[in-house]
Amino acid sequence: MTLGNNNTNLEKEGMIIKTHEENNRSMLKNGYPYAKRNIWSGFLFGIGLVAFIDETFFHQLLRWHHFYDKSTTDIGLISDGFFHAFSWFATIAGLFLFADLRRKNGLRLARWLGGVFLGAGGFQLYDGIIQHKLMRIHQIRYVENVITYDLIWNILAAILLIIGIYLTIRTKNAYHIQEATSYER
Repeated sequence: MTLGNNNTNLEKEGMIIKTHEENNRSMLKNGYPYAKRNIWSGFLFGIGLVAFIDETFFHQLLRWHHFYDKSTTDIGLISDGFFHAFSWFATIAGLFLFADLRRKNGLRLARWLGGVFLGAGGFQLYDGIIQHKLMRIHQIRYVENVITYDLIWNILAAILLIIGIYLTIRTKNAYHIQEATSYER
């Protein structure tokens, strides 16, 4: 075993072992290794959660609409089934990534929650603008003055997105501060 310059590298049998300081520099250069995975896990979970809430309350309990309302009630119910399957797929995929992050000790809850809010707000805004207004596959509720429902729906989506953006930026800055202070030691 030979020591490299200033004991920064240890070489053993042709393998280079990095010290803690070098790992920190590498993390700063490449970014936190699980930062994006925290966002994607939360994003998928947020999509699944809001889709599940939408499907459960607005489709089943309140019966305000189906996922696809331009056909018969039977087709609407079938489309709800596909929508429900999609919401569970997104939720479970997000939870698998969440479990993997925990196993690798890479979960950062504030960053993950930022992803949840981004996914929830993004999906809700997509639903409110694309599906309700542009594609017109369903409305929130079939009443004369639907604009009130649309405004509440889309404003809530924007609030969720703003919270998600705030948490994502705050946690990104926290990683850079944490990594920068570890170099000063």
